[in-house]
This record gives sequence, C-alpha cells and structure tokens, in this order.
Amino acid sequence: MTALKNDRFLRALLKQPVDVTPVWMMRQAGRYLPEYRASRAKAGDFMSLCKNPTFACEVTLQPLERYPLDAAILFSDILTVPDAMGLGLYFETGEGPRFKKTVSTLADIEALPIPDAQKDLGYVMDAVSTIRRELNGRVPLIGFSGSPWTLATYMVEGGSSKDFRKSKAMLYDNPHAMHLLLDKLAQSVTAYLNGQILAGAQAVQIFDSWGGSLSAAAYQEFSLAYMRKIVSGLIREHEGRKVPVILFTKGGGLWLESIADAGADALGLDWTCDIGEARRRVGSKVALQGNMDPTVLYANPQAIRQEVANILKSYGSGTGHVFNLGHGITPEVDPANAGAFINAVHELSAQYHQ
Repeated sequence: MTALKNDRFLRALLKQPVDVTPVWMMRQAGRYLPEYRASRAKAGDFMSLCKNPTFACEVTLQPLERYPLDAAILFSDILTVPDAMGLGLYFETGEGPRFKKTVSTLADIEALPIPDAQKDLGYVMDAVSTIRRELNGRVPLIGFSGSPWTLATYMVEGGSSKDFRKSKAMLYDNPHAMHLLLDKLAQSVTAYLNGQILAGAQAVQIFDSWGGSLSAAAYQEFSLAYMRKIVSGLIREHEGRKVPVILFTKGGGLWLESIADAGADALGLDWTCDIGEARRRVGSKVALQGNMDPTVLYANPQAIRQEVANILKSYGSGTGHVFNLGHGITPEVDPANAGAFINAVHELSAQYHQ
C-alpha cells in the first residue's frame, strides 16, 4: 500500500487539521480539456472511454497533470448501474444519455436484476485499480455513484427530463412500484460503491442530481431514505484508514439538517446556499464541500479570485471545508481559468488554517 503524499482532502472530510483548503472539481476530467477531447476521439465514443480501463485512467489523470488538485475522481458515468441492469445505455450526440429499454410497470421493476459489481461492472473496478496504481499515492481517488432517485428518473424517463413527469407520476400513482425500484437501486449502489472501495477508492460520493426536483416530503421518503440506507451499508474503513462518504443533492439546501443526519461524513453544496450559513445550520456534524457557481469560471481570473475569497471568508477558519464548484465544470470554460480558480483556493485559504 503506497502512502499518500497529499492527504489533505481526506483530512478535511474528517474535519482534521489541514495546511490549506483542499480543492477538486466535479467533472474535472471532461470536455473543457483539449487532451480529454483527443482521448475521446481516440476511444471512438463516450462509452468506449468509460469501458476501457486504460482510457478511463488516462482521462482521470489528465487534470492532475495540469493543476495541483487535491483529489482524483474516477472517470465513469452515473448510469453504469442501470446499464448493468440490462437497460442498454447509449449516448445521442447533443441529446445526452438514453436507454434502449425503460421501466414503466411493476412487472418491469420486478424483472430487474441486481448487478454483480465484480462481474457486471468489472470494467469500473478495473479502472479504479488501474487509476489507483498509476496515482502512486499522489492524491486520493474518489469513487462515485448516482443516487437511487436520480438513477430511477433516467430509467423511467428513458433519459434526462425537465419535469420528471413519468417518474413523479409513478411516485404518486404507484408508490409501491417506485419503492421497489429504489430499493433495488440502493442494494445495487451499495454493492457498486463497496466494490470501488475494495478496488482502491479512498472516498466515495453519491450524486443526487435530481433530488432537488422533489417536494420536501417526497425528498425524505423517496431520495434521502435510500441514500441513508446506502451509507449504512458501506465499507467505512479500508487499508487501515477511514473511507469518507460525501452526499450531494443538487437543490437540497432546504434540507441540509436532514442530510447531515444521514450518516455521511460530508455534504456537497450547490451554489444557491451560503456556505457560512450552511456551516451554522449543520454545526460540527459533517464537513462541507463546495460551492462556487461553475459559471464564475467564465469570468476573468481576478473576478474568480474574488469569488473564491468570498466563499472562504463565509466558511471561516478551521478545517472541514473541501472547496469545489456547486456542480460540474462546463465544457466551454477556458482551462486557464480553472487553473486560476485552483491556485486561488490554495493561496487564499492558508490564512484560515493558522
């Protein structure tokens, strides 16, 4: 087991002292980097990039070659689990993810298998172990999955949706069917994340991209309850070290206290929350990750630096903050601006860790 040369990301998640605030970016391996676009062209398409461990490792490491990031995140897609359940994931140019089959009835859901993480998603585990080996202790590796509710919306809608009409209709018309689907997904995600941890992931994040589309009561019952179930089933210590868990619900700012009670080590925040107010609300229960608006990266470096300063000031002194964007970096961002952002976090945060 190679010792970590930079573990400030893991330390911050566990609210241990750090020298500067650690930083990484959601979608840090992605289309804003010309080297990523070149790798994708070489692979042929997005799924070929995901399913080839050598390519997945290559693109995971690309942003670390450019920037002094404090973590690497596995290059994959949140929809690998439904794909392994037999729905046939593919990507339409300009349209995003699509499934060849959808689920719309109780019978459809009852027929869904729970994937074997090693057999059905072995290419992801191979990517994790390859990346971990190539990192050689440089920074920690983050594994991830979509949340059950988020995965369910894609499975029922057949792709992305603006109003989640079919998913919400099922939720209200046939809650038994929706609960069965979410329970199968919770079991699948738990096994999937544990597989990633055993393969070498040193922290894991659950992306609840669409939990914020639900009403307060529906969020508790149909999204958070299943994330809580996953958290309770995860391996929390491996290789002699705690494996932190991050929950991120986009649009979940109204429910931070409930999310903080779900058993994870950290909460991801989107940019609609003030991070200082979030810290006051959750107290010392969890670390916080976030939460600059990704579109700030379209501004000039001085404006980016000022926004970083504002967020650091709002959080205040002490550990327990992992700096990130409030959602993924967007494809049109100038890579130099991403660099200015990362450097500003490290330079401006030292004063808060004296």
